Amino acid sequence: MEAEKKPIRVAVLDLYEGQANQGMRCIRSILKEWANSRQVSIVCDEFEVRLALKVPDTSYDIYISSGGPGSPLESENSDWEAAYFGWLRSIEKWNRNPEQFPKKHVFFICHSYQLVCRYYGIGNVCKRNSTAFGVFPIHMLEAGKEEPAFEGLRDPFYSVDSRDYQVIEPNHGRLKEMGGSILAIEKNRPHVPYERAVMAVRFNDHFLGTQFHPEADAVGMRMYLQREDKKQTVIENHGKEKWQSMVEQLMDPDKIMWTYQQVLPNFLNLAMGEWALTL
Repeated sequence: MEAEKKPIRVAVLDLYEGQANQGMRCIRSILKEWANSRQVSIVCDEFEVRLALKVPDTSYDIYISSGGPGSPLESENSDWEAAYFGWLRSIEKWNRNPEQFPKKHVFFICHSYQLVCRYYGIGNVCKRNSTAFGVFPIHMLEAGKEEPAFEGLRDPFYSVDSRDYQVIEPNHGRLKEMGGSILAIEKNRPHVPYERAVMAVRFNDHFLGTQFHPEADAVGMRMYLQREDKKQTVIENHGKEKWQSMVEQLMDPDKIMWTYQQVLPNFLNLAMGEWALTL
């Protein structure tokens, strides 16, 4: 088949700034598993954005932009952020051109998601009152129930959340202007006087982002949490009960592994649908 001869080209923008992480490993695993399940060939290139100022061009079929450490506010006007948003504008320009097809699909994870929310001005990107770290329920809004990338998810669904920052107070007018929508929010906590964070946004027909980590897998997270240094950090910051609860929830197939098996693979299927029309 011709589809087997022409590989799908995927660019992964690495925002981890050289720090040890599970995110890149998980993204690689999902891409490999997805390619095997769909019996397609893929070529994947990674770009070190923050240290090397490297970003992909517009020749790739699909883009995934990773999570990463630090503040999504303090990098404003930095060289690497200028390169990153320059890349984003090049993808926007491609997608706006009616003569360019297929369109470029981009998935933004955690830190990338926060950056893009700030870039588009769709909400208040700010520091949380306390660090969110663990396996949490995420609640879908009506748009989320219609989102192809969320197909197969339950409401609520569960995912790994690891962040000191958040997106709150959404600008609904701006979202509507962009053709976007809010897909999911964090759990309702009526006893806490804080706004619920916006956990997933469809920015437009081709850009999708999540505050949570849909790429997180149970095996990697369990190994990560069982490392003595990480175990002690979680216990010191959140208590032993929280650590035990996280380890137990990781083994529940209906929680983060279900999300792992749905969100990014669904996104890749969606992007492949347009790509396949060019074969």
